[in-house]
Amino acid sequence: MKRFENDETAPETEGVHLLTVVSPRKDEGNSPTGVVGRCLARELLALGRRVRVLAEPDQCDGWPDAVEVVRGSITRPLECARAFDGVEAVFLAGAHPSTVREALTSARNAAVRKIVVLSSHGPEYEQANPPETWFWLAIERAVEGSTIPWTHIRPSAVMGAVIEGTYPATGSDWSDTVRADGVVREAFLNDGHYPFIHEEDLAAVAAAALIGDDFTGMVVEAVGPPLSTRSRVRSITSALGRDIAAVELAPDESRAIWRHRGWPGGAIDVTLYALEEYGARFAELARWTADQRPSVEDIIGRPMRTYDEWVRENIDSFR
Repeated sequence: MKRFENDETAPETEGVHLLTVVSPRKDEGNSPTGVVGRCLARELLALGRRVRVLAEPDQCDGWPDAVEVVRGSITRPLECARAFDGVEAVFLAGAHPSTVREALTSARNAAVRKIVVLSSHGPEYEQANPPETWFWLAIERAVEGSTIPWTHIRPSAVMGAVIEGTYPATGSDWSDTVRADGVVREAFLNDGHYPFIHEEDLAAVAAAALIGDDFTGMVVEAVGPPLSTRSRVRSITSALGRDIAAVELAPDESRAIWRHRGWPGGAIDVTLYALEEYGARFAELARWTADQRPSVEDIIGRPMRTYDEWVRENIDSFR
């Protein structure tokens, strides 16, 4: 794994794909940029692309050997403007509304030809609120106004978020409680559903957007099917080969547990709302997911990976 620090000259390369990665944070404004970024790096390298990563300090390890790593943060872009030198396309993940325009200025000065945003479904709700309250929508609008061709990817919750410790809160304590006493405790255990996408599938969507032009100027709905909480527990039980007790909590009980684990109120509210809403409107929202075009499968050219597969790949986290 190649490295260069902020005060060193970046390698003179052409056609580099820059991925931005920030430290995990437990809030609704943060995605699992590390787990998705590592999948995307492998995907791009397999396609013969050059990859550079702008990573916050605790995210600088664990990258493939061919990746160039710049120590810095996309939330402080003026400190690492050289990371954009020679860059063809940027996977913009973990940006912050207060500094995203500075990052886009660096990208424009470096003649970057494409920005692919790891966004969320937040803009659908934020647009009804005053602009000063926007987070995801502020980032999307800034990118749209940058004059650089763009694609926004709005994914379902990422399965690997539970490993990285990022949003959503549902399932975030399961590895600890399953290891400690073989139990899962959560609100809406019997009726709750939540939509998830495997990080490898999300990375494949991002790679397609970065290297092709079919999705330029589009919002891509990288959505997976809503999964019941019970089915997720069954997947872990099957992979472990032993029973797991499941205890349904009242919403306020889950709220108290998640708050104790450091989740802010907004992230808890969104998690509880989605668990209940997807359960109550399962058929409607499952149909909405299936009707999206292009679908994830259309984009990546293969079936989506399942939660069973993800659990088997990460079962050591629950042992």
